[in-house]
Amino acid sequence: LCHYNFIWRRAMQVIILQVPQEVFVLMHLCCPAVKDPIVVERSNLLSMMKLSIKVLIQSSLSLGRTLDSEYPPLQQFFVVLEHCLKHGLKVKKTFIGQNKSIWAPLELIEKLCPESADISTSVRDMPGIKTGLGRARAWLHLALMQKKIADYMKELINRRDLLGEFYEPGALIMEEEGAVVVGMLVGLNVIDANLCVKGEDLDSQVGVIDFSMYLKDPQATETTQDDSKMTAILDQKHYIEELNRHLSCTVTDLQAKMDSLEKTNSKLIEELTAATDRINALREEQEQLKQENANILQTSQRKEEVTLQDSQLELETYRQTRQGLDEMYSVVWKQYKEEKRIRQELQKELELQIGLKQEMEVAMKLLEKDTHEKQDTLVALRQQLDQVKNLNLQMFNKAQVLHLIKKEEDMQQLEKKMIQMEAAMKQLEQRCQNEKKSHKDLDFRKIFFLTQCCCCSLFRAGLESELSAEKEQRQNLQRELHREQDNSAELRTQLQQLQGLQTELLDLRQEKKELQQLCEEQEKALQEMGLHLSHINIYIIIYFLIIMIVLSVFQGHAWLKDDEATQCKQCQKEFSISRRKHHCRNCGDIYCNNCSSNELALPSYPRPVRVCDVCHSLLLQRSSIRS
Repeated sequence: LCHYNFIWRRAMQVIILQVPQEVFVLMHLCCPAVKDPIVVERSNLLSMMKLSIKVLIQSSLSLGRTLDSEYPPLQQFFVVLEHCLKHGLKVKKTFIGQNKSIWAPLELIEKLCPESADISTSVRDMPGIKTGLGRARAWLHLALMQKKIADYMKELINRRDLLGEFYEPGALIMEEEGAVVVGMLVGLNVIDANLCVKGEDLDSQVGVIDFSMYLKDPQATETTQDDSKMTAILDQKHYIEELNRHLSCTVTDLQAKMDSLEKTNSKLIEELTAATDRINALREEQEQLKQENANILQTSQRKEEVTLQDSQLELETYRQTRQGLDEMYSVVWKQYKEEKRIRQELQKELELQIGLKQEMEVAMKLLEKDTHEKQDTLVALRQQLDQVKNLNLQMFNKAQVLHLIKKEEDMQQLEKKMIQMEAAMKQLEQRCQNEKKSHKDLDFRKIFFLTQCCCCSLFRAGLESELSAEKEQRQNLQRELHREQDNSAELRTQLQQLQGLQTELLDLRQEKKELQQLCEEQEKALQEMGLHLSHINIYIIIYFLIIMIVLSVFQGHAWLKDDEATQCKQCQKEFSISRRKHHCRNCGDIYCNNCSSNELALPSYPRPVRVCDVCHSLLLQRSSIRS
């Protein structure tokens, strides 16, 4: 339908282009005077729109090239279109003042046609445009270049409920003239335009209609009639070619649809036949199942009658055997109590023996630790003794060697000093003789002699101080020798103590051997007691199992109600939201999840069911006894 609507609009456009301008003038003259000025404005704008579109198409076809933004008929077309969009536009009051812009209704096209989102985003991102009117003019330029201005305006006019917010009721776009304008805009798809939007100042342009382009001389119009006819013929040719192309596309689409419909029809027929076959097979199976159902009902009724008779016989035998079993149970219970008492006594004796054994083990471990520590101390003391002995010998040898070396050095020094003294004395004697001979130098010789005497006295004092120092060193060495003798005496006493500790170690090892022998004997006794107790336990378990088997076979288990149990029978913990109630399928009592987490196959159930821990152990023992 959209395609045929498009074709109809193109046909109307061609018809409008072929009609000369004088016909429109005559139509307006023949028409009666209209009193409403809004209707007159709409008719004037519509006629101006027709004239601008006609001139634009004719001039572009005669020009035969793409149109620029400076082309006068194109500029006048945008001015007329702007006036048409501004007709009846409501004024919006803001804080700054009154605003009357056609950009607000054009923004709705972005929501109605998602294809126009690219145009609106590019218009918003343009840096040179600041006003809403400039954005609207840029949007119209881009839509004309895309050859989709008619489609966008059609979507806008179809939603008059949304346009009521921006236009008054008598506006051109809100009336039938808006649809006529959209039909005329379809003819602009023939035009190829290349408009530069970024370089132009679209905010400050003044939209004034230039009527001189449309009001020309009649002689000039007569000369241009042939050109207009030629353009009309060319438009009709282009229109027919486009029509043929669209029709061929529709034919191919319809053929493809017919093929797909035939294929789907054949598939549906095959599915129908298969469905009918399945229905017949299901009916036959239903009849067979009905017959089998009747047979199963008959066999179940017979089995119920047989089971009733068997249950009556079992009840009679149970009543007869219950008396004998009660007597047996009382005897077994007494034996069980006696065996339990004996077992408790044996367990107490076992606990005592185990306690003694643990104490003996602890004592043995402590003795072993003491012996190891004493052995370590003995080894360390012996090493210290050896080290001290070696040190004493080294010190003694060093002291003797040093003493001898110092004595020899002192003797040599004293001998040298005595020789020096003798030489000095000889020199003094010679000088005395010389003094007797020479009386002139007497005073000088006396002074020299006195100085030499002073030097000798000083030398003697130095020798005496060295002798005193050597005596002090000798005394110190004697003191160190006394200390080393004391240390050796102490080490001898420690050796004697170590020998005593070794004797104690030997005694402790003998005691350890004796204790180990006692432990081995006690372990053998405990093993014998354990074997005896295991035999007794086996007999008790066998008696208890026999009683439980008899009771479980001949006594019916009562299924306990949920209201009667408030806590678990085994662990005695109260039930809550987290701790849920669970029935044991063997005994019928209520347990928690932890105490009834086992599953076993029972004769009354085909699959494994929940069983408490007590019943689980009893049933396993029963199966082992049977095997």
